[in-house]
Amino acid sequence: MNLCDYNTIRDLLARHGFHFSKSMGQNFLIDPEVPRRIAEASGADAGCGVLEIGPGIGPLTAELAQRAGKVVAVELDRALLPVLAETMAPYPNVEIVPGDVLKLDLAAIAAEKFQGLTPMVCANLPYNVTSPILEKLVESPCFTAFTVMIQREVARRLCAPQGSSEGGSFSLFLQYYMEPELLFDVPPEKFLPAPKVTSAVIRCVRRDRPAVEVADEGFFFQVMRGGFLLRRKTLANSLSAALPGISKESIQQAIADVGLPAAVRGEQLTLEDFAALSAALGREADGD
Repeated sequence: MNLCDYNTIRDLLARHGFHFSKSMGQNFLIDPEVPRRIAEASGADAGCGVLEIGPGIGPLTAELAQRAGKVVAVELDRALLPVLAETMAPYPNVEIVPGDVLKLDLAAIAAEKFQGLTPMVCANLPYNVTSPILEKLVESPCFTAFTVMIQREVARRLCAPQGSSEGGSFSLFLQYYMEPELLFDVPPEKFLPAPKVTSAVIRCVRRDRPAVEVADEGFFFQVMRGGFLLRRKTLANSLSAALPGISKESIQQAIADVGLPAAVRGEQLTLEDFAALSAALGREADGD
């Protein structure tokens, strides 16, 4: 069964009485080359257990099943479960798990389902929950890598060079733990229904250790996010709003201590800059 063929999709969905849900961001691929390229880019092989999020009718799932030792696909829309039962019947190494990936214990699923396999993630993520899903994946260290299709604008931000205006606090959060790579674009006409934006595929590989060493990770992230709180303001003003327990004078002194210009903005800082700044701010706070 060609799960990317328009007529096949139409007949399959009609047979099961399925209707697209805008709230779930459902867009099904209609070019078989796209799921094939995504599966290949994931690097999945017989030694891997792949978690897929939102399989839809299963075109990417089928490609992954032909490569991986096991595929576990989490599907929120229960109306798709009978569809998947039909389309995934030829693949005994595929298991469909009903549920909301944001509410599931992914580490527990990986430990139970992928025994003896290397856990990774490969998925076409819904646009409306991309960031919370990615954050959860980053914070699930059992997954060595994830290859995901997301909105191109978001993909470019996540892979932007550190210290560039394209990036943001979430980009740096991701790059602290992972090494992201922008792979290829997927235009709207490759989907049914066609979304209004272009998609892109990125692959993120987990670092052996975080990109920078910090003494207090919680405070480091607080400073990093604070640097982007007031994006159009200087770093000093943004941090003053984000860190009310530290005087503006101490913040300005810390910025000077690490060799940054007084008028620097948060978007101009790298992870190394934020690591040095959080250490300096910690010293300033201790001295207040």
